[in-house]
Amino acid sequence: MSRTVPPLRIGPIEVWPPLVLAPMSGVTNRTMRALYKPFGLGLTVTEFVSSNALKFGSKRTMEMIDQHGLEKPVATQLWGDDPQTMALAAKVVRECGADIVDINFGCPAPKVTKTNGGSACLRDPQRCEDIMRAVAAAVDCPVTMKMRLGWSENELVYVDVARRAESAGVKAITLHARTARQFYKGNADWEHIARLKQAVRIPVVGNGDLDEPHIAMERMRKSGVDAVMLGRGVLGNPWLISQIRDLMEGHEPSPLPPAAERLRYAIVHYRAMVAEWGESRAVPQMRKHVALYLKNVPGAARLRERLMRIERADDAIALIEATAAQLESPLAA
Repeated sequence: MSRTVPPLRIGPIEVWPPLVLAPMSGVTNRTMRALYKPFGLGLTVTEFVSSNALKFGSKRTMEMIDQHGLEKPVATQLWGDDPQTMALAAKVVRECGADIVDINFGCPAPKVTKTNGGSACLRDPQRCEDIMRAVAAAVDCPVTMKMRLGWSENELVYVDVARRAESAGVKAITLHARTARQFYKGNADWEHIARLKQAVRIPVVGNGDLDEPHIAMERMRKSGVDAVMLGRGVLGNPWLISQIRDLMEGHEPSPLPPAAERLRYAIVHYRAMVAEWGESRAVPQMRKHVALYLKNVPGAARLRERLMRIERADDAIALIEATAAQLESPLAA
């Protein structure tokens, strides 16, 4: 094996491969992180959690930061707008096993930004700095930060906030190359990511529109980033992780498995969710996951519609299994 890129180093933590799973609300729970880690993730990140909810000991929030241990190293991502509350939350997640505390200045969702959390913090770079300093002082592990370019096209503050982060003791920065106002529309502008890499000395992780292995590596090379973060592109397609890892290890990526094999992995995912969270919670969550595993499967639209109406896990699994068997039949071939 001849590595084509070096490991990512976040303080004393070495991350290999330099592939990071993005924090996604309602998605990157401990089950999903443990299932996707073996495909080649170097670092996983929890769902982003409210510092206020942790302050009041919310049971659901504590579940969101829970770990298997299989997916380590793990970063726990926090959002909020109060430096002291964020510092307190950082202590809590560190005590609960976080290897890295990550600060969320990137989420554009209204439920977060309406309380000045997430990307709304970028409207006040000094507040961002105060939060980062408070969190870095509160814990004995590396602190990282994820952000967007700014609140809007007229307020691109990412270089300023990144330099403040470096000064505050933050050990790595992830940049999603869209503004908060863009949400997920348009294209991520990797020229900004390259500019950020030139502006700071700490590691930079690039994020945005990475859904093909050769494109991911080309963007990594051109921008000079130290790692890439994968989000929506790996949902229902953890094999993308393996393909990028293959390129990082110096050989051509393995082909995408046939549709039937992908659906059988969806069943593995489904059963793991039911075992850990119970049927009533797993079934609604797995609808979105299975819909993504069905991408490019013949008859996917009709199958998604049927799965949306199914209430029992066994019935959903039986339908997925029957579809996989049908895809493997001589008639289908």
